[in-house]
Amino acid sequence: MIGIIDYDAGNIRSVEHALKSMDVPYVLSSDPEVLKKADKLILPGVGAYGDAMEKLNASNLTDTIKELTGNGKPLLGICLGLQLLFESSEESPGVEGLGILKGHILKLPSDGNLKIPHMGWNSLSMPKESRLLKGIKEGSYVYFVHSYYLKADEDVVIATSDYGVTIHAAVEKDNIFACQFHPEKSSDTGLQILKNFISM
Repeated sequence: MIGIIDYDAGNIRSVEHALKSMDVPYVLSSDPEVLKKADKLILPGVGAYGDAMEKLNASNLTDTIKELTGNGKPLLGICLGLQLLFESSEESPGVEGLGILKGHILKLPSDGNLKIPHMGWNSLSMPKESRLLKGIKEGSYVYFVHSYYLKADEDVVIATSDYGVTIHAAVEKDNIFACQFHPEKSSDTGLQILKNFISM
């Protein structure tokens, strides 16, 4: 059973649709007791960093996420869900993220040639093997929608993408996995990534 963490994130319905298409049982909940019973967690997200952390804190989900992941429960962060796993974001100065992984979220630079937000298909470079991206070919295209990007410690980065800067597009450390792109909107490549997570 997959537990989707419900804090009114913008892409919850698309994540639900992807899991339904794969006949994967899931529960959508903000109840810590319900999420504790799930085998794995998905932290979705589209929206503002500060607003998202405010909602997580108000629902006691911040402590729940830290507790469950600290006890080894696998978690997949998607888009804003990836960003929230880190320490801070330029989008919301002074707001502390979950801090489960070390790194910071920076604003994509605007040089007049690239549109912000970054919205569309970009290819992945994969510097090392990983469980999350098993079977995904170098150069595979995935779908992004974001104005801020991750700069993390290199040891957790399993995929990068270029959009004016090098975007840390996916990370993996122990039981923590995350994608800046949307696997649930990335066709067969994205579904394979979700299957990899679900089958762990």
